Amino acid sequence: QVQLVESGGGLVQPGGSLRLSCATSGFTFSSSAMSWYRQAPGRLRRLVATITSSGGSTDYSDSVKGRFTISRDNAKNTVYLQMNSLKSEDTAVYYCNTVLSLPPLYKWSNYWGQGIQVTVSS
Repeated sequence: QVQLVESGGGLVQPGGSLRLSCATSGFTFSSSAMSWYRQAPGRLRRLVATITSSGGSTDYSDSVKGRFTISRDNAKNTVYLQMNSLKSEDTAVYYCNTVLSLPPLYKWSNYWGQGIQVTVSS
C-alpha cells in the first residue's frame, strides 16, 4: 500500500536550518508530483511547496519563497524540503503529500504522511 514517512523534524533556533525527508513506497514515485504542507496549531493545513514528477518545476507559497527548497531523488523514492532562515512562524506539523489514481477505483485521492513537528524557538 501507499506509504509516506517523514523524518528530519525537531527544534531549531530562529535563523537555523532543517532538512525534512519523505520516504515513499507503494506507488510509481517517478511519475508522481509531490508536495509539502504544514499545519500550525489552530490553523488550516496549507500548501508549502510542490515539485513535478521529473523535478523540473517547483512552486512555493509566498511565505517560504526564497527560504525553502523542495527537491526529489527518484532513485531513492524520496522528496526533501530544505528549510533555511527559519522563523517562529514556520513552527508547524509538516506533511508529505501526493495525489494518486490507483486500482481498483482509479479515483484521484490525497495520500498523506503521518506528519512531523518542526518547532522554531530560542
